[in-house]
Amino acid sequence: MSHHAHIVSNDGLRQTITSGRHTLTADEPVDAGGADAGPAPFDFLCMGLGACTSMTVRLYADRKQWPLEGVEVDVSHARVPAEGGGVIEQFTRLITFKGPLDDEQRTRLMEIAGKCPVHRALEGDIRIVSQLDPAR
Repeated sequence: MSHHAHIVSNDGLRQTITSGRHTLTADEPVDAGGADAGPAPFDFLCMGLGACTSMTVRLYADRKQWPLEGVEVDVSHARVPAEGGGVIEQFTRLITFKGPLDDEQRTRLMEIAGKCPVHRALEGDIRIVSQLDPAR
């Protein structure tokens, strides 16, 4: 599966993002020089991680026919001190499982949450290739 987004810069820091048939707006908060017309780029990262976590857990619970009635994921991002100096990007997920699950099922679902594709991508080796569009 391949994923794609097209971003067009507007006035100020506002960005129009299209992905398939979906259109979104990204911006920075006013105190960061934007107009707060949409989520900031790191907010989109938090959203992607949280949505993928919830979907992955839901798929697993459904396959096992476990009584998972809902999943809520709150994701936050902060730059925190790294061991030995410097900083690291830290994403913190607060995950809530709703439904009559036992402790073993909840423990297993937390393990599964760590296997969501976005989580693995963020923790893995990432390569970003940037190319200048010669046609423009």
